[in-house]
Amino acid sequence: MNSKLIVALDFCKQEDALTLVEQLDPNQCALKVGSEMFTLFGTTFVHLLIKKGFKVFLDLKFYDIPNTVAQACRACAELGVWMLNVHASGGLTMMQAAKEALSSYGHSRPLLIAVTVLTSMNVNDLLAVGLETSIDEQVQRLAKLAQQAELDGVVCSPLEVPTIKASCGSAFLTVTPGIRLPENPSDDQSRIMTPAQAIELGSDYLVIGRPITRSPTPLLTLQQIISSLGK
Repeated sequence: MNSKLIVALDFCKQEDALTLVEQLDPNQCALKVGSEMFTLFGTTFVHLLIKKGFKVFLDLKFYDIPNTVAQACRACAELGVWMLNVHASGGLTMMQAAKEALSSYGHSRPLLIAVTVLTSMNVNDLLAVGLETSIDEQVQRLAKLAQQAELDGVVCSPLEVPTIKASCGSAFLTVTPGIRLPENPSDDQSRIMTPAQAIELGSDYLVIGRPITRSPTPLLTLQQIISSLGK
């Protein structure tokens, strides 16, 4: 897969997800499985997607004591997923434990990225949990912590990509949700951007859900997005 696109499978019914998957091309996108689908359908569903040729980003955002997170990351590697994530706010020791847990898998290990600040959050949300800082400052703080732990990159808003690349380097991956097409509503996302804008700012991977999953012609929509990126 050479594409920068990751399609978020946010469904409550497995058959609905598989109906969409059958209309997508594994050479043009990866698939993201989040908490809802994994809780409902588990590892069997993930194996099914991998068997169909898709790279899978298992988006479970681990946040626990270091040993528990390390064991969870090792389980993800055994599943054969392409990418997984942890919460950067779990701290340096937790992230280092996650990284170490994957070291024995060598070049076949999954990419390990850290969630910074959820794209649904704004500065008032930070204040409500006792963080008297700006979104950008908190994202930068957590991104640098993730890099110190030698993770592969972070999940962040496209708006924060330029400063992360400037401070952490171009090789440090940025995975960006909050992607909407110009004609789409923002839904529950606060910090959003179009695919072309996000790529222009340096995003490495775009997580796109509702613009594709709610489209009557998802493969066509996916191809139009790829075309808009000049791919």
